[in-house]
Amino acid sequence: MKTYSTKASDIKRQWHVIDASGQVLGRMAVQIARLLRGKHKPIFTPHMDTGDYVVVVNASKVRVTGLKAEQKTYVHHTGYPGGLRSTNWEKLIQAHPDRVIRWAVEGMLPKNTLGKAMLKKLKVYDGPTHPHEAQVGTVKAAEAPAKEGAE
Repeated sequence: MKTYSTKASDIKRQWHVIDASGQVLGRMAVQIARLLRGKHKPIFTPHMDTGDYVVVVNASKVRVTGLKAEQKTYVHHTGYPGGLRSTNWEKLIQAHPDRVIRWAVEGMLPKNTLGKAMLKKLKVYDGPTHPHEAQVGTVKAAEAPAKEGAE
C-alpha cells in the first residue's frame, strides 16, 4: 500500500459562516484556526494549505471570560525608537472588533508563508451581514429539498 500524498487538484475548498454572538474568543479562535488549516479533512497535509474559507459575523459581540475585558492588553511596536504601543481589550473591541478575532486566530496558525496564506481565507465582519452570500451558498428552509418518505 502506498502512502497518500495530497495534490493541489485534490483540494476542494468550502465556505463556513461562524456567528460570534456570545461566543468565547479563545474557544471560537481554535475552531476557526482548525477550519483554516484544514485539520478537519481526511486529506490534511501539514506542508500544504488544505483549509477552507471562514466568514465570521457579529465580531463585536464576542466575549471574554474572567477579568480579561479590563486586563488583557494588545502590544505592538511601530519600529521607531520609543514606538511601543499598547491598548486594552475594551478599547480595541469598540474601535476594531475584527482585529480582536484576527489576532487571536493568527496566533494559532503557523508563523510562515503558509500561515499567511491561511489567514487570507479569514473574513471578519462586525455586523450580521457579509458580501459572501454567493460563495457560501446558504439553502433557505423553503428551498431545502424534502427528505424521501417524509410526507
